Amino acid sequence: MTAARLPLALALSLLAACAQQPSNVTLQQNQQDDCPLKLHSGQQLTLTLASNPTTGFRWQVQDAAPGVLRSLGPEVYSNPEDAGLVGSAGQSTWRFQATNPGDGRLLLLYHRPWEVEVAPAKTFDCQISVK
Repeated sequence: MTAARLPLALALSLLAACAQQPSNVTLQQNQQDDCPLKLHSGQQLTLTLASNPTTGFRWQVQDAAPGVLRSLGPEVYSNPEDAGLVGSAGQSTWRFQATNPGDGRLLLLYHRPWEVEVAPAKTFDCQISVK
């Protein structure tokens, strides 16, 4: 390979490596074993957790890894289209973007907010590492 082609080959290999990084990472409660989660700066993280606010239980973000993640909006609750039952469970979704290199913790508690002395029914706890 000539010296003139070497920069082109290097640039193409770098582009191929970057193309292999998904721009959006999706995580659900049953995937908590995938934690700690490694992200690259600029990647988006979508977290979806089963939820049923009609019971009074809500997911509350306790720690959103503020040094490494930026929230892309509030929680979005959706009910499955085919359920058709009042009070049936749905899912809550949050979107974040990895912003700064470093480590952080994404911690959510599923509880009734007014029951301050009661342990949460569920937790979602994931260490986040951004490169």
